[in-house]
Amino acid sequence: MSTLTSTPTVVAAPRPGGGGPLAVLGRHLTVYKRVWQGSVFSSFILPIMFVLSIGIGVGGYVGTVDGWSYLSYIVPGVLASGAFQTAIGESTFPVLGDFKWSRAYHAMRATPLRIIDMIVGWQLYIQIRVFVAAVIFLAISALFGAVHSPWVVVTPLICALLALSTAAPISAFSAGLENDSYFSLLFRFVVIPSTLFAGVFFPVDQLPLFGRLLAYASPLWHGVVLCRSAMLGVATPWPIWVHVGYLLTFAALGLWWANAAYSKRLKD
Repeated sequence: MSTLTSTPTVVAAPRPGGGGPLAVLGRHLTVYKRVWQGSVFSSFILPIMFVLSIGIGVGGYVGTVDGWSYLSYIVPGVLASGAFQTAIGESTFPVLGDFKWSRAYHAMRATPLRIIDMIVGWQLYIQIRVFVAAVIFLAISALFGAVHSPWVVVTPLICALLALSTAAPISAFSAGLENDSYFSLLFRFVVIPSTLFAGVFFPVDQLPLFGRLLAYASPLWHGVVLCRSAMLGVATPWPIWVHVGYLLTFAALGLWWANAAYSKRLKD
């Protein structure tokens, strides 16, 4: 009598739903609890020192800008610029490192996590970092009289949106790299010019037409004018929905690009 044998059926573990991004977020927060001391200076102390030295020190020579003290004028810009730089900093070396050196993303791929879970969880982590830093920065700025409108309560949300519109495409860019040599170009030709010429320190209408167009194309400029409007209680240069819509569009395209870049890098 012959013995009938059957090949066992392998059932793939189901991919998690909404809990996937939270699992990834938990991983990043656990790592951050071990290394948070390294971000204290850049995320909290440096922006305050910058405001004191430029806003109060240089501001004593500048006087007023658009009817506001220079301190009140630049605080919203420094706040948005801090969110912008944090988003870029967290989307360059950390993303490349988790792909190439620690291979953390490859380890996640071996679990039931989906690629979109990895992306959303990482972006949530950046949002929390930026939101907390913005709240602390605003509390200290209020002590120096740099807050003039109750709409200041929405500025942490504006910073979070600015961070998403920046971090999503930069994460996608980093996911496609094999080495970090391109980051020096990114910081030299994107981060520094955006910080200097996106309305952080002076109105962009003082720039020539070409400079204004470049400023308008930067997500940072839209974040700066939204933060300045909320903190000073003034109107935005364009309708608010245009600024918010621009940031949302950048974020959506960035997430789409990140999904494509991560999928290609983690292709089975």
